[in-house]
Amino acid sequence: MMNLPNRRLRKYCYRIFIIGIIVFVVYTWFIPCDIGYKMVPRESVHYMRGKDNKTYPYDRHMPIIFIGGVPRSGTTLMRVMLDAHPDVRCGEETRIIPRVLSMRSNMAHSSKEMQRLKEAGITEEVLDGAMSVFILEIIAKHAEAAPFLCNKDPFTLKASVYLSRMFPNSKFVLMIRDGRAVVHSIISRKVTISGFNLKSYRESLKKWSEAVEQMYYQCLRVGSARCMPVYYEQLVLHPEEWMRKIMEFLAIPWHDSVLNHQDYVGKPGGISLSRTEKSTDQVIKPVNVEALTRWVGKIPVDVVHDMPKIAPMLARFGYNPRQNPPDYGKPDQMVAHNMEALRRNKEFWDKREQEILSKGLKINYGDATHGPSDNNKNINMTGKLFKDGVS
Repeated sequence: MMNLPNRRLRKYCYRIFIIGIIVFVVYTWFIPCDIGYKMVPRESVHYMRGKDNKTYPYDRHMPIIFIGGVPRSGTTLMRVMLDAHPDVRCGEETRIIPRVLSMRSNMAHSSKEMQRLKEAGITEEVLDGAMSVFILEIIAKHAEAAPFLCNKDPFTLKASVYLSRMFPNSKFVLMIRDGRAVVHSIISRKVTISGFNLKSYRESLKKWSEAVEQMYYQCLRVGSARCMPVYYEQLVLHPEEWMRKIMEFLAIPWHDSVLNHQDYVGKPGGISLSRTEKSTDQVIKPVNVEALTRWVGKIPVDVVHDMPKIAPMLARFGYNPRQNPPDYGKPDQMVAHNMEALRRNKEFWDKREQEILSKGLKINYGDATHGPSDNNKNINMTGKLFKDGVS
């Protein structure tokens, strides 16, 4: 009889303990969320570890940067300039993010497909929750850790509104470039893009106008506080002015390294480039204006004549469709110095471009396991070339 109260007390304590665990689990894993979920697993903060052994937290509420635009509009230049900042990491194109966004968009436009998913218990909330986790993991884990993460997959900005809901503190940089230059670059460099006819300037210019209009419309819907259009021509003519505007928009402290990205290519904690991206051979150079007017005289006469009708977004963005060559403005002194250094070292840079275009090059923070060590050495010496201005 003496043991009965103790047994009851133990049984009572055990029940309290079990109830406490249940309450803890429910509170920990199931709370209301701000994107329309009735009851979803609570989002937890995850951590990335960098090569410096520092850990950085990440979740969908962090200020992720999305860089996009029609390919060949300066998206790669924009991302390497940001990648030069010690607190920012963009990395190479993931390619998979725009694909899953396109798949999600196609589903949303098919009532039949959405009904099938609903019948299987996969609601829009479940689908979007899974999408946000997947996209976040790809962005966070596909390259080195950093306090600020960004993603550069050009066509992601076709889904800016959708991404802005999934990542409520994200910001968007929409790269805009003269469509004539964009299309000439696509055709001359044989960049395969769905919907673009590499044999027709007329059809490709129409496609450019449609694609950039869609992205610009998305940018307007997201709002100026979160989406910033950046003109490629102004970025390369006035890099410091525009990078200061961009860094202020992104709320990232200024660092002079963003003006000298070429010094950080292939270095530890620096900029990683991919052999599969067509702009790799160009962004190993400092900011320059070499590509601004390469398209002049290359577009068929009949297309030039019909330009205002073919590509109405040219005029919308302030480009004169009748002006050949156009007057984009004069470069800053820093850019003029870069151009002089490029001229003096033309043989060196021509050789580097040909090596990359013919063989391909993978540069990854100077790690010899990711590419020939002599390639990394050649690229690492570019900083000195441009400080001295001579070879």
